[in-house]
Amino acid sequence: MDAHADSFEKLVLPVLVSRGIGVLGMKPIGAGKILESGVVSAVECLHYALTLPTSVVITGCDSMKILDQALSVARTFRPLTTDQIAVLLARTAAPGQARKFEPYKTTNEHDSTADHPEWMG
Repeated sequence: MDAHADSFEKLVLPVLVSRGIGVLGMKPIGAGKILESGVVSAVECLHYALTLPTSVVITGCDSMKILDQALSVARTFRPLTTDQIAVLLARTAAPGQARKFEPYKTTNEHDSTADHPEWMG
């Protein structure tokens, strides 16, 4: 979804890579919200994130089933081809542009600091 609106991948990632800064790919499944779109699977999200020039991809594992899924993805991962990426981006274009499935970009839903300004000193 990220590639279609206020894209971290397009706007920030190239700068980090050019400066030799390590990239932590967090929430590749968008805390599960991306799956609600019905157009991608968790495995596809993880494969896409792992294909990007990240130093590490961090995904939540809240059950043994999800941990097993993450381990399977790590064991069998092969970078996506240009064609596979194009197909994935075509499928996610409409929901990505609607911005419904990435609330962390448009709300404070995943920003505890917004609820606790005292943390900033």
